[in-house]
Amino acid sequence: MDGQPYADGPEVTHASVWHQIQREAAEAAAAEPLLGALIHAGLLHHRTFPAALGYRFSLKLASGEMSEQILREIADDAHRREPALAMAAEADLRAVYERDPACHRLMQPMLCFKGFQALQAYRIGHWLWDHGRRDMAYFVQMRCSEVFGVDIHPAARIGTGVMIDHAHSIVIGETAVVGNDVSMLHSVTLGGTGKEDGDRHPKIGDGVLIGAGAKVLGNISVGRCSRIAAGSVVLTDVPPCKTVAGVPARIVGDAGCSAPSDMMNQILGLEGIV
Repeated sequence: MDGQPYADGPEVTHASVWHQIQREAAEAAAAEPLLGALIHAGLLHHRTFPAALGYRFSLKLASGEMSEQILREIADDAHRREPALAMAAEADLRAVYERDPACHRLMQPMLCFKGFQALQAYRIGHWLWDHGRRDMAYFVQMRCSEVFGVDIHPAARIGTGVMIDHAHSIVIGETAVVGNDVSMLHSVTLGGTGKEDGDRHPKIGDGVLIGAGAKVLGNISVGRCSRIAAGSVVLTDVPPCKTVAGVPARIVGDAGCSAPSDMMNQILGLEGIV
């Protein structure tokens, strides 16, 4: 993904993300001293991006049943053994900055956006699941649901460059697959139907935009670079580069652009319904 320029010109590149976050954090702490302790603890205190991610994970998910120290050890171990976790987090962070008009600094999702934070917690849970630590993975899922209102099964597979905007009431089932560069808004469900076991959840292609409140149900596929309108209930396969809307959803036209998840355009042109 191409980096979006800041107001003062420089692009956000892979190498500069952590430096940029720390520069923003220092400026924010100076401008708002009452947040100084929070900003120092969450960002300025840490030497690396993965360390800051681990701190946030442990701080938010700690409870009377599981200490912050234990969760921090889990997160640090995961990041040490799997560098792709931090790479995915950087891609997700840039996705939020580039697509969300309410995001003006890279530090914002790190400290304040529960969609980004919940997604990074899921990534730790998925790592635990893949390494056979399934009870701990379920604990992470439970705490994410309690803390963020986001319920993602740790076995689900989610790509990188994903933005979950607002994130309230997101549900993603066990066998769901979400591709790269996907954007979804609040109250989206990627769910199953009935009580059958096995492969029962949706497969979302790269570059898909899923509007608020949309429900995609069953082992169906949504083709790359498609749009799902807010409030739709999708029960059948969606071809690539199409827009679907309604209950049940049907094709109402083309996607309207080559990258719906980047453009975030949710205005439907309903002429020429097919």
